[in-house]
Amino acid sequence: MAVIRWDPFRELSTLRDRMNRVFDESAYGGRGDSGSTAAWNPAVDIHETANEIVVQAEVPGVEKDQIELSLENNVLTFKGERRFEKDTQEDNFHRIERAYGGFSRSFSIPTTVDESRISADYKDGVLTVTLPKSQQAKARQIAVG
Repeated sequence: MAVIRWDPFRELSTLRDRMNRVFDESAYGGRGDSGSTAAWNPAVDIHETANEIVVQAEVPGVEKDQIELSLENNVLTFKGERRFEKDTQEDNFHRIERAYGGFSRSFSIPTTVDESRISADYKDGVLTVTLPKSQQAKARQIAVG
């Protein structure tokens, strides 16, 4: 029987590997690795001005006619899919880090938005949805007389 020397750092290394796996799975939606084709969530920025609310979503690699945008019961939803397309049979991928697959994001919007004037634009992989505020929602100055 061989004597194996106890190394406390080996236990820490194993723990670190397990924790890395847990964080990888949560970061990539439970897929376990970044090379899978599964659902992904585009990054979104939302900001507000005096006249409107603006939603910007990063959806590179998705054609604008592949994006479905809807508003129902004060919930703005956009859906689409980024497909993994391999051009030739000779390609041997060494690493795939970009996420592919379907996506869907939904956001509650205030009732102060004028639904009839909502507009959307898609440029350079960024979807911009402009939600104008109704006239009643805009702050106004009242002169004191």
